[in-house]
Amino acid sequence: MKSVKQGSSDPKTKVEVGQQFPLTIKRLGINGEGVGYYKRHVVFVPGAIPGEEIVAKVTQAGERFSEASIKKIRKSSPERITPPCPIYDQCGGCQLQHMEYAATLREKADIVRQAFERYTTIKQEALTIQQTKGMQDPWYYRNKSQMQVNKTKGVVHAGLYAEKSHKLIDLSACMVQHKRSNHVTQVMKQILQDLNISIYNERKHRGAIRTIVTRVSFKTGDVQLVLVTAEETLPKRKQMMEEVKKRLPEVTSFMQNINDQKTSIIFGDRTSLVSGEETLEETLGDVSFSLSARAFFQLNPEQTVVLYDEAKKAAKLTGKEKLVDAYCGVGTIGLWLADQAAEIRGMDVIPDAIENARANAANNQVQAYEYEVGKAEEWLPEWVKQGWTPDVVVVDPPRTGCDQKLLTTLKQTKPSRIVYVSCNPSTLAKDVEQLRAAGYKVANIQPVDMFPWTAQVECVTELVKEN
Repeated sequence: MKSVKQGSSDPKTKVEVGQQFPLTIKRLGINGEGVGYYKRHVVFVPGAIPGEEIVAKVTQAGERFSEASIKKIRKSSPERITPPCPIYDQCGGCQLQHMEYAATLREKADIVRQAFERYTTIKQEALTIQQTKGMQDPWYYRNKSQMQVNKTKGVVHAGLYAEKSHKLIDLSACMVQHKRSNHVTQVMKQILQDLNISIYNERKHRGAIRTIVTRVSFKTGDVQLVLVTAEETLPKRKQMMEEVKKRLPEVTSFMQNINDQKTSIIFGDRTSLVSGEETLEETLGDVSFSLSARAFFQLNPEQTVVLYDEAKKAAKLTGKEKLVDAYCGVGTIGLWLADQAAEIRGMDVIPDAIENARANAANNQVQAYEYEVGKAEEWLPEWVKQGWTPDVVVVDPPRTGCDQKLLTTLKQTKPSRIVYVSCNPSTLAKDVEQLRAAGYKVANIQPVDMFPWTAQVECVTELVKEN
């Protein structure tokens, strides 16, 4: 989705596909593309860097904005580098490997600023946006991979679909995935090949194996392997178990998930154990977690500690507060803050996640906690009706932002402090504007680089109820 500031593009300017013109890149857009203006018409150019002067070639023409490719770079940015990944330009998983890392951190903070400029009425001088907190070594940081599987000319491939296409790019050594995850995926691909296992054909909606999912524990090095199948039965189950045990001793949890629907969603609703343990053990700092196959857990454990420490700072707990962890998943943020709160409560719509959250709270000796299956907008009013009102609410919603009912509930419940952890600056800014109208002040915004080399940026925003 493109983000174009209202009134920033001149509707009188007409461009056509194939047209070429000089363009100066002014900033980065929310998807990591360079943004320039041709006679006040907004043009998005993937791979272009702010400050560069290029010749752009229009690939998609529109009334409000157009997209273009780089035909020629007339003036290159000193921050341009050669992408180290050999398939960077094919895969589309990363968008910023052509920039120096420090430059990507600066631009991510600017993407946050742009979102608040567009979607809120906060004056820019009143916005406190800190520098983006990055990684010392921004490679091989992801603990989970979900590789689609297909078979072409008798050869099994596993990888990601190229951007804006349905062409599968085989990933043999992704530079942002944990090396152990890469290894397990490649060996599993070979096992499927050797055993001649049926591979799912999306067009025909036939075949067994759809996706190879791996999750690595950064603490133990153990791996959870999930095969997503389009059929109830796992083909050659016993042989596959034996091969996984022989070739992949690091796999301590081998699961099957069944997704028989015509959908691009990875997981189905049913998951069963093939061999080993049902959960994977992970540790962040001094807090340990048991993770089931479908449970959400942050994808970058090293930066998760940074992110959650920022959430703890923003919560400003004294040990007396009642804390709500909305969208709690397996309880990660809440448990990170639990040692400074009087009581913690959380909710999530995935039953397995709540089961994990309860076990994680007990395992970490949290004294007062309650986790429930359901939506925050349903449980919060129920607890208030019972006489339990939170002092601090932490929200970590999906990219679509907080549910409108939850925002309404927060405005009615009026906790003294809201800590908003966001993976989408645009929906964050929109939600913040609503909360500001209900009497909340933005005290601080801290961007954190959870996904180096991508256009994504996480933020911890501290919102304080004004008297």
